Amino acid sequence: MPALAAARRLMSSDSVVDVWLERQAQAIEDSTRMLAAAGTPEFLTYGCRLYGAPKDLLPDRDATTLDLAKLLDSSLEAACQLDLGAPAPACHLADGVAQRMREAVQHQFGDRAPEVAVVDELSANALAGPRAIRIRRSACFSDLDIDQLIHHEAYVHVATSLNGREQKDLPILGAGHAGTTRTQEGLAVFAELMSGTLDPSRLRRLADRVLAIQMAIEGADFLEVYRYFISRGTDPNQAFENARRVFRGGVLTGGAPFTKDTVYLGGLLRVHDFLRAAVAAGRIDCLRLLFCGKLRLTDLPALGHLMAAGLCRPPLFLPPWAEDLRFLVAYLSYSAFLDRVDLAASAETTRNLLEATPRVEMRRTE
Repeated sequence: MPALAAARRLMSSDSVVDVWLERQAQAIEDSTRMLAAAGTPEFLTYGCRLYGAPKDLLPDRDATTLDLAKLLDSSLEAACQLDLGAPAPACHLADGVAQRMREAVQHQFGDRAPEVAVVDELSANALAGPRAIRIRRSACFSDLDIDQLIHHEAYVHVATSLNGREQKDLPILGAGHAGTTRTQEGLAVFAELMSGTLDPSRLRRLADRVLAIQMAIEGADFLEVYRYFISRGTDPNQAFENARRVFRGGVLTGGAPFTKDTVYLGGLLRVHDFLRAAVAAGRIDCLRLLFCGKLRLTDLPALGHLMAAGLCRPPLFLPPWAEDLRFLVAYLSYSAFLDRVDLAASAETTRNLLEATPRVEMRRTE
């Protein structure tokens, strides 16, 4: 990789900006090596460096993404048995979803709006870039799925791409790489939370991905992971696509999956923790810095210095919840207080209260 070697020779100091640039170079090198190792056990090594693994400890916590996935799985299992007030299930087809997306991006981005296309082949239900948002033709979407896609794909992924392309002095911010994925996906799922479109079904799907990746690391093959998704009540076509996400580039017989899908839950937790601490510290200004392009949380000190030097431009596009910060600041201010409270005693009191309360079933009146 001569181009990377040449770039590294220009990083002559240990300044915060050079350290940032070295991280970019290392992520790009690891991405290249991961692609070269596709179909071999070494693919897992580089995937874990870039995206992490389910059993990696989360920063500043004694828990893992796998622990979070298991907790969500058990708590949401009970919730899924209840009437949560959702409308009757519906299958919104790709063409109708695409039209909603076109209207949303036109309103948000004007003449910079990306094309929205329905395609036959895609491992995800949807995928966004600065020029196009692609939606898989065979996917079936619920009512909340549509708004999730708008807030996740358009208002975050497209926005950070377009904002990054405006960085004439820092073009790397317009070109995402694997090293920025955890923060980008965490920010996108956080956007679902802030917009009220993150429902139990979506959270359970994210937890299932982590559980399936761990199964594959422990040796489960493609068919075993496919059957796992079927056992979760997933439609066979979607179960195949889910299994394909786990094994793309990896080893179909198990042991070396693609760990990228661990970043959704792990990234959500990191972004949430960061913003909660930022609000408590009176530094909510850093939220908008997150939208300057494709970046990760650890890039913020360097980008702050570069903005002070006039080399990093403010973001042109922000999602509605980041443009009007009132709800976000109120929510995170309250959330930050919970870190100071020992919830163990409260949890025990609540358990006793619930055990003394018979289960009730309330039917909605027409």
